Amino acid sequence: MRDALAGVPALTRAVGFRAPDDELRCIVGIGAEFWDRLYDRPRPAGLHTFAAIAGAEHTAPSTPGDVLFHIGSQRTDVCFELGYRLIEQLRDHVDVVDEVHGFKFFDERDLLGFVDGTENPVGDEAAGTVLIAEGDHAGGSYVIVQKYLHDLDGWNALTVEQQEAAIGRHKLSDIEIPDDEKASNSHVTLNSITDAAGNDRKIVRENMPFGQIGAAEFGTYFIGYAADPDVTETMLRRMFIGEPAGNHDRVLDFSTPHTGCLFFVPPVGFLEDP
Repeated sequence: MRDALAGVPALTRAVGFRAPDDELRCIVGIGAEFWDRLYDRPRPAGLHTFAAIAGAEHTAPSTPGDVLFHIGSQRTDVCFELGYRLIEQLRDHVDVVDEVHGFKFFDERDLLGFVDGTENPVGDEAAGTVLIAEGDHAGGSYVIVQKYLHDLDGWNALTVEQQEAAIGRHKLSDIEIPDDEKASNSHVTLNSITDAAGNDRKIVRENMPFGQIGAAEFGTYFIGYAADPDVTETMLRRMFIGEPAGNHDRVLDFSTPHTGCLFFVPPVGFLEDP
């Protein structure tokens, strides 16, 4: 597995060379228990098994995994080709326990009809948000993934105003509702956190809608990158437990997570030559 993972960057380049304008990328995440078997060096400081979060009404489950491949491109066929080639090489060594094919839904919206990731940092701020700045694992990152299934019938039974109150944004314009009018249990309110100095603590979301209509299994695949996983975990605790406790995220009444994993993402240089 160590040799196979070391070859992922070269394999990605080889497949991506066939479609150079389509920005093929493959991010490799490594789980806590697998790290201990894979590398003869200490775990990254923030790498641990994702801890389940149990609120009064909703729970974020823990479903630990060993390896995550996050493949992205402007074209689905290129993603499929790389995924196929990866599993072709790893078939005798891994069991695939979850495979999700995401898609773009209109103008960057999720299946609930709202724009997803509006407050994502960009450019240098994005790099500072997701990359570990110093130490043995500088240049690496952490990613938490969760597979949320939506109750679209229940959600669509709400009025637009009720949906906007649950999210904390206006549905059509994507403009945030003013703080003095925003519900305390809105998704935006509970995902807005600051440090002791009053600075916003952010993550980079790479969420994707997914779904199988016939199986009635559809929702949002949450993918959150951060230099410190505690930022994402704090957001999740606020969502599920509430702030104050009991005031959980209203969106959870219509969106239920079925998985929860935390991975460390090593820089390419480490992956190729650990």
